Amino acid sequence: MAHYAKIQNNIVTQVIVAEQEFFNTFVDTSPGEWIQTSYNTHGGVHTLDGTPLRKNFAGIGFTYDKTLDAFIPPKPFPSWILNEETCLWNAPVEYPLDDKMYKWDEETVNWIEIETLKPE
Repeated sequence: MAHYAKIQNNIVTQVIVAEQEFFNTFVDTSPGEWIQTSYNTHGGVHTLDGTPLRKNFAGIGFTYDKTLDAFIPPKPFPSWILNEETCLWNAPVEYPLDDKMYKWDEETVNWIEIETLKPE
């Protein structure tokens, strides 16, 4: 089985699973283009040691960039930067490498620690 993404105005509007040999019998004729995507590709790496396809598995709302031949997820925050190698968004500040949990704060453009409840 293969996965296909329907692209309209460079945006993924639908993702389906179909047998490659029967794909043309299932495809609708409404405007848009169908492009194959790989469920096992994330960040330009195939998770099962296969050949990566289009950087990321397509999802509804993703952008398809013809120049990069890649599916790009929606930008999570205005300050984040696209990594063209992985076609994933990176924060402008690296995630802290300690045992604490953080969330992104767009107002300060930084990670802020999540307060966790401690047992009494």
